[in-house]
Amino acid sequence: MSVAMPHSQTRGVVFIHSTPAALCPHIQWALEAALGGRVQVDWIKQPAAPGLMRMELTWHGPAGTGARIASALRGWENLRYEVTEEPSAGTDGSRWQHTPHLGIHHATMSASGDVLVGENHLREVVKLAQGSPEAFAEMVDELLGRDWDAELEPFRLAGEGAPVRWLHKVG
Repeated sequence: MSVAMPHSQTRGVVFIHSTPAALCPHIQWALEAALGGRVQVDWIKQPAAPGLMRMELTWHGPAGTGARIASALRGWENLRYEVTEEPSAGTDGSRWQHTPHLGIHHATMSASGDVLVGENHLREVVKLAQGSPEAFAEMVDELLGRDWDAELEPFRLAGEGAPVRWLHKVG
């Protein structure tokens, strides 16, 4: 007899930093598909980019939901977003960032929000840098997502004080 292992529950946040208004219903449908139920999304104007919209949505679900959300949003042009998933029992936290210019970046996150870089990544960076401090610093910045943070920061700041809808139960 096999015993099903319970799925670890976690939560996270979806930040749509900017999108054309025409994509808003499609994004909502993608979120509903990834979350397995209806969601209420409140779109507001993005002050950092006139004519574009933004929203934030907190979600709760099984570990791996953040990856499903990031995958569901992938591929649309002119969409800037971040998806976070908090660490849970047996699962590291994650953050996915996407910009039209840079594409998607994934990082493993600690419980305190720090980006975690694995030993194999560090060994590869040391090997590829060939002793160059500048090359080493550039590759570490890429692992940490520095360019994504720089591109998203004006959109994050424009959203300070924006309402967040807390979603405690999906389905």
